[in-house]
Amino acid sequence: MAERFFVTGTDTGVGKTAVSALLCTALDAIYWKPIQTGSRDGTDRNTVMQLAEMPRSRTVRETYIFSPPVSPHLAARLAGARIELRKIKAPEIPAKEALIAEGAGGALVPINRTQLMTDLMRHLGFPVLLVSRTSLGTINHTLLSLAALRAARLEIRGVILVGKPNLENRKAIEHYGDIGVIGWLPFLKKIDRRMLLCAYRKHFDRKAFES
Repeated sequence: MAERFFVTGTDTGVGKTAVSALLCTALDAIYWKPIQTGSRDGTDRNTVMQLAEMPRSRTVRETYIFSPPVSPHLAARLAGARIELRKIKAPEIPAKEALIAEGAGGALVPINRTQLMTDLMRHLGFPVLLVSRTSLGTINHTLLSLAALRAARLEIRGVILVGKPNLENRKAIEHYGDIGVIGWLPFLKKIDRRMLLCAYRKHFDRKAFES
């Protein structure tokens, strides 16, 4: 069976969607965002389609989608709804197809009164990719996120950094986090399918994304 990954991050706006677009391009994967908030400003599904230049047929419809750009638990409450894990099921796609599932916000974002994004990750059972910034503060944020993912007994495939090159932060994350940095997405003047594929070939450890 082809690989399926869950992309989470240390924070909102850290670069999960750009990384998801890159992986969809490089792995020829199907994209799925189970929980989308902030849809009034556009969806990550549409962004990935644009960046990766992929058709809607290569994406999966969101299980939950809410208009306000707030945490999933609050967005659902404002809509008079409740996010239920039993209703979020992995897409029925051929075993040969790779899948990239993107989370909402960071690893410990609440999705209802009692469950967090880590519960969704455990529910789906996909290996986790943690997206982190390269900038100041990333060591603390990354180590805290790794601790949360490990406490939830999740399989962490590796860390992917986004931003300007920072070798010292990368080395610190690998050493103190006891984890491999398996990819780096630099800031790109233009983001399109060709540039994403180029970044993958130059800055990612391809073996980390193979079965």
